[in-house]
Amino acid sequence: MKKITTLLLLFTAFISFSQELTGDELLEKSINFHDPNNNWATFKGTLFVTMKTPKGAPRESKITIDLPKEYFSVTAKKDTITTEYILDENKITASLNGDKNPSEMIKKKYRLTEERAKLYKNYYTYLYGLPMKLKDEGTIIHQKVDNKNFKGKDYLVLKATYNKEVGKDTWYFYFNPETYAMEVYQFFKATKDSGEYILLSGLETINEVKMPKNRAWYYNKDNGYLGTDILHAK
Repeated sequence: MKKITTLLLLFTAFISFSQELTGDELLEKSINFHDPNNNWATFKGTLFVTMKTPKGAPRESKITIDLPKEYFSVTAKKDTITTEYILDENKITASLNGDKNPSEMIKKKYRLTEERAKLYKNYYTYLYGLPMKLKDEGTIIHQKVDNKNFKGKDYLVLKATYNKEVGKDTWYFYFNPETYAMEVYQFFKATKDSGEYILLSGLETINEVKMPKNRAWYYNKDNGYLGTDILHAK
């Protein structure tokens, strides 16, 4: 009976604590865990990411981010194909296997477009810049913090939506209630059973920013496994 009472008290305290925290307060605590010295705002660094999927060869990517200089590049190799996208302030270039002036046919076949370059920049800087990126203009942090058990673990859950100019998806971020580390995030689109959830494990510290080492992607609708991104610090 004593053990049961103790567990009930701990559970009650967990619920009470999540209700006391506002969304902004929870976000600040998580940022303090991942980026205690506010280094993301002036981040300069290189990430090496291996993407593994159930089918197909791994994709090896080298990603360089220099936020103060507005520079981003990603060089990705899969099988015999290497693509490179560079965004240097307002200048965008794309190449295939070292050819910086590919034909229009090659550009179309491998989608070597400015839009795709911008997509990669937004994708990598957003996901590896979390949770700090939740401070960006256009992000709406909901102040009610929920507690939820997900895959057998208890989390403090933060909801974020976006101004229509920024995005339409609804995101949920799951934080460890003791360390405030971000361990899961999940997004939904407008349609039913849409979107995905991402399980985070391990940490790599790059320029004093703690980033998830492994990001495993699954469909919300059926838990179907999509693949895993593995971050390497070199």
